[in-house]
Amino acid sequence: MTLAPYSAILFSSFGGPNGPDDVLPFMRNATRGRGVPDERLMEVSEHYMLFGGKSPINELNLALIDRIRAELDRRGIDVPVVFGNRNWEPYFADTVDQLIADGHHKVLALATSAYQSYSSCAQYCQDLEGAASGKDIRIDKIDPYWDAPEFSRANANSLIAAVRALRERVGGDAKVRVLFVTHSIPTAMNDHSSTGEPENRYDAQHLKVARAVADLAGEELGELLTWELTYCSRSGSPHVPWLEPDINDRMEEIKDEVDAVVAAPIGFISDHMEVLYDLDTEAAQTAKELGLPYERAATVDTDPVFVSLLVDRLVEWAEAERGERERNSICKYATGNCCLVRNPNQTNTGAHHAAPRP
Repeated sequence: MTLAPYSAILFSSFGGPNGPDDVLPFMRNATRGRGVPDERLMEVSEHYMLFGGKSPINELNLALIDRIRAELDRRGIDVPVVFGNRNWEPYFADTVDQLIADGHHKVLALATSAYQSYSSCAQYCQDLEGAASGKDIRIDKIDPYWDAPEFSRANANSLIAAVRALRERVGGDAKVRVLFVTHSIPTAMNDHSSTGEPENRYDAQHLKVARAVADLAGEELGELLTWELTYCSRSGSPHVPWLEPDINDRMEEIKDEVDAVVAAPIGFISDHMEVLYDLDTEAAQTAKELGLPYERAATVDTDPVFVSLLVDRLVEWAEAERGERERNSICKYATGNCCLVRNPNQTNTGAHHAAPRP
């Protein structure tokens, strides 16, 4: 098995601080161009300080890279997997320079965000383009993978375990509500996400995954799960509308309707800061104050089903590039018709999300 014509994989992520001294510089990177004052950044930085000033995301990414490497080895695919971030070390630009120095000029990128919106997909494409611009390298980013049955299966595995753990505490007759959770985004960004049609937008993507996960989990548990989609991590001006409801607000609203709550973070692939603070700290405290038993389902992280899916997608992209299969891409970034961030007539240079084959 081969990934030809690609000679390396660029594992692409958001980045996060490795210690207290990194927190404020990282926050400045992550909010660059938005006019957020340092005073506000310092407030948000306190979330990191509760965990020693360190984000778990880098170590979690390295662990996932190790699992991807092992799965590639199992399939006999001998290509390096290198790590690069948008907002912290190792930065995309440095990783790209090292790839070129090592003789890699056609690289396949995999991002740690499963969904389609400007911030979760198109911005990765733009930042990769910027890192590759004017250099002797082409970087193709594979599609987001929210639509893969295996992604729903891995999330269902986690939900099943969480519901069982909660039922051991509250009993089989308790009314349990599953609150699927993802990162909120401005409603304007949601309206322009993917190709902009309501059925393809960021919120609709999550609803499709949530429904599939609930069906899979409910079938194995032998019960019809009651569920809904909620959001976390809202930021920015309070005058700008973001997707709602917030998970904390929703628990307050349903406290008299249910006996217990499971938070299922389908919007995140690993336990980074939004999960540790927003769900394990803030939402857990809200549930405690409301008297609601609370269980948080695991993220897909290094679930073998999820790892195998990622490698499958890499292999399939390479096969399409070689003309061995059709590429039915859900992301139209290369054509300009995705997240409404590009001129359709703009010519791709450097890194790009390759257009579907005709």
